[in-house]
Amino acid sequence: MRGAYLIDMDGVLVHGRRLIPGADGFIERLRAARRPFLVLTNNSRHTPAEHAARLTEAGLPIGESEIFTSAIATARFLRQQRPDATVYAIGETGIIAALQAEGITQTERSPDYVVLAETVAYSFEQVATAVRLIIGGARFIATNPDVSGPSEHGIVPGCGAMAAMIQAACGIRPYYVGKPNPLMMREALDQLGVRASDATMVGDRMDTDIVAGTETGMGTILVLSGVTRAEDVHRFAYLPRLIVPSVAEIEV
Repeated sequence: MRGAYLIDMDGVLVHGRRLIPGADGFIERLRAARRPFLVLTNNSRHTPAEHAARLTEAGLPIGESEIFTSAIATARFLRQQRPDATVYAIGETGIIAALQAEGITQTERSPDYVVLAETVAYSFEQVATAVRLIIGGARFIATNPDVSGPSEHGIVPGCGAMAAMIQAACGIRPYYVGKPNPLMMREALDQLGVRASDATMVGDRMDTDIVAGTETGMGTILVLSGVTRAEDVHRFAYLPRLIVPSVAEIEV
């Protein structure tokens, strides 16, 4: 496939803290071939350093600079839209650190945006505050639309599930920055310094990874080690260039 790679993380390289067999060999092949790559994740809960530590602990040594998250894409989008933007953020270290890195002020007093990210500690008070602020005029942004995702314990709820609840309460749909929005893909490609036509997206979800790669103009590889099953592929109007059981089968 094409020269540079954007590689989804959960369901492709790991399940939670468990390495998917063959993922380490795939990364070794990329490094040996000197193929530029980024591990791309909609998981906005953790910082790149935290993701890197988790991957390394699982047996996959990935550097902080080799990880690109939907939290980073969201913070950069906000800075590009309004350099002086203020936000009310719901999330954990991933989104908080990304906003701080872009110099974006966080406040509960009349923010320009409400930003929803991944967290396992949503509180009713936070959600109620978000609903009131959005009804009061704050723009609603969510880091990603994933309603669920894989973990070592099975499928768990994602950011999109909580965003749907807030949307139901306030009647306003969020703008999702993460996959399948091509915006995140272009930001990652810019960081690598490559064109979409010279890159391949590897992912486990037809509804985020593969459609994002397709709409960005990248080559696409679907792995069946995560969410999408082989029998589900025919339901979509677009197809991946290649379908494999796992990244262990990908030659670079």
